[in-house]
Amino acid sequence: MERPSARGTDGPGGGRVADAGVRIKARKRNITVALDPASFAEAILDIFEDTRQEELSLEQQLDAANKVIDNSDLDFSTYGDTLFEIIFMGGRLSAGVKVLEGEKLPDYLMGREATHEKLLPFVLLLQKIIRRRPFLIKSLENVLCKLIQSLEHFDKDGREKLGLATAMIFQQKLGVQPENVFEALMNSTLVSKGTSLDFFTMFAKDFLRQGSFDDLMLILKKGKVEDKLIELFPVSKRTPEHFNDHFEQAGLHKLVEHFKKKLSDIKLKELGKELAEMVAQEDDVDSVIDFVKAKSEEASLADSDIIRTIWTSVMDAVEWSPKNVQQNLNNAMRQVKKWAKLLGAICTKGKHEVLLIYAIQTYCYENTKLMKLFPQIVRTLYDADVLAEDTILYWYSKGQNQKGRQIFLRDIEPFVKWLEEAEEEEED
Repeated sequence: MERPSARGTDGPGGGRVADAGVRIKARKRNITVALDPASFAEAILDIFEDTRQEELSLEQQLDAANKVIDNSDLDFSTYGDTLFEIIFMGGRLSAGVKVLEGEKLPDYLMGREATHEKLLPFVLLLQKIIRRRPFLIKSLENVLCKLIQSLEHFDKDGREKLGLATAMIFQQKLGVQPENVFEALMNSTLVSKGTSLDFFTMFAKDFLRQGSFDDLMLILKKGKVEDKLIELFPVSKRTPEHFNDHFEQAGLHKLVEHFKKKLSDIKLKELGKELAEMVAQEDDVDSVIDFVKAKSEEASLADSDIIRTIWTSVMDAVEWSPKNVQQNLNNAMRQVKKWAKLLGAICTKGKHEVLLIYAIQTYCYENTKLMKLFPQIVRTLYDADVLAEDTILYWYSKGQNQKGRQIFLRDIEPFVKWLEEAEEEEED
């Protein structure tokens, strides 16, 4: 039984007129609603063929075709995958990326040059289709994942096109779920051949030409691969050195820095966990010093991170009483005195000492029960030769950490005046 036509309305002189206002030359055949994938594909191909006119730009032709598609009675909920196969590859696909024999679009997304300008009309077509029929997002996602899983069947130029198209689809926020796309990319065969890594590199570079690094990171986070990018490398090359070298050469410096920061955070977290256990168990101070130095050198951690982690681990090991304030203060000062040697062994330069005061300042500010202890802690570490006089005076006059600074300056003022007077007496 024949169903309503999938084309536009009749125009004067027997032609067809799409809602875009473009006259479409009619073909001498009847387009009926498809009852199977082949018939659906034929109907879609007929629509694109009917709206193809040399005097129109590609964008105008695609817009006209979309208007006809929009007003058709075709079963998109059943054959949505077929629609996007035709837009991407020009025809209905069999296994992999092979187009079935038969009629094929002369102009389709993967047949264009690998430039943003050349692919944009097709990406905009995808956007218009999705806006009108949001339920087709899953079909678009299915086809995109299918093509990515078949990357080994594309040549280098084809992979570049697909990488650019994927980047543009995410830039246009078409609703495709990053997790499913990147899951397809993690195919073990593609990874082992280096295909996944090459594709991701092209995708990231293309995305950053139009989008921000923060947006890229958000996509990777939603795709649950932000912390798994190294798994795109073949097993033999899953090292920080290979990661950094590859993406530096690709010009993705921000990605390298982000990875270094993530790796540093992981190693810092491990250091803090092990150090906290050693402090809680009251291990020998000298052995703890050797452990911290070895870990810091091995992980290439920033001085500020190491010092902050040491201070936090030391103070978090204090047993705080929920009621006895004086006991808390006594326990805290005992802990500072006990581990002063560790702090002194790590803070061997003036800048290290300043970083230590910043760490103490932040910790006391964020743990209000210790705010009154700030001057005593600084004085104790001064007496233990961990903090030098010059360091304390520098922090007092030029310190950059603003957390509770005005309160701490007021509280420590008597001690600072004593230091200044002692310095004047020595000069005299």
